[in-house]
Amino acid sequence: MLSRRTALAAPLLLLGAPARAQDYPERTVRLIVPFTPAGQTDIISRLVAQRLQQDWGKPVVVENRPGANAQLGADAVAKAAPDGHTLLAITLTHAVNTSLFPHASYDFLRDLQTLTLLGSLPLVVVVRAGAPWEDLPALVAAVRGGARLNVGSSGSGSPPHLGLELFRRATGAAERLTHVPYRGGAPSVTDLVAGNLDLLVSNLPECIGQVQAGRLRALAVTADARHPLLPEVPTATEAGLPQLRITSWTAIQAPSGLPEPLAGRIAAAIRQTLTDPGLRGRAAELGFDLVGLDLAASRRFVAAEVTRYAQLVAEAGIRAE
Repeated sequence: MLSRRTALAAPLLLLGAPARAQDYPERTVRLIVPFTPAGQTDIISRLVAQRLQQDWGKPVVVENRPGANAQLGADAVAKAAPDGHTLLAITLTHAVNTSLFPHASYDFLRDLQTLTLLGSLPLVVVVRAGAPWEDLPALVAAVRGGARLNVGSSGSGSPPHLGLELFRRATGAAERLTHVPYRGGAPSVTDLVAGNLDLLVSNLPECIGQVQAGRLRALAVTADARHPLLPEVPTATEAGLPQLRITSWTAIQAPSGLPEPLAGRIAAAIRQTLTDPGLRGRAAELGFDLVGLDLAASRRFVAAEVTRYAQLVAEAGIRAE
């Protein structure tokens, strides 16, 4: 699980790299975002791309390639030349896809390599403002006492669905929580506000506006620490449900085969963008907790997420839509 990091200002230049790394980039760099424009991954990717373009003096172009549960864009990068001129923004969705789509046209662990973990967002347990549960312990007691709830998500295998499954396992009430998958987080939040759902474990950016407007009640955040945008909302651990720990995250990858010195140089340049005050301010507005892990730590993190959620997908019987 991610925690807040303070090492973004660590030395970032790699000395003694071969000429190929020193000459990079030689032309336009494409950053593929396998999601629609204006989402959280797209926004943070464009902020990073803008700063990289300034630093490198070469165009850094964001291309949105949504589709097939974010697999279309990932497949394009997996099959691109490993020269650093094609990069990929990934999220927790891609780690889960390795279990949901075992026969995909690319191998996530073999064909792609992680450069750096940009940061993370917590999920938020939310109910309608008029719901009878004032806090998470009251909700858990109701579920364990026999209450049957309709619980939405932004789709099978999405972070909100995984959060729901963790909630089900923690409360031991799987059969009393009916999963209602939507095509995206916004319609699920709309239906919760309208009273068509009882509960969401929602991505923070998708529900924060309704919470701040008083239409939804936030019962807990799923990260290790309280979130600055919801300082009065306890963590799930503080509220007595430590099993409900999950973050949605974004990382940058490149095709496997990219030489390690060049991979290190690109990763360092991306981490440097995270020190930009303008980028940090916009990320804070989104609720995005910047991390900027180095190559080795980022790769360990992503591999661990693949393993963790492969177990959850198998045990919960989650299937692709």
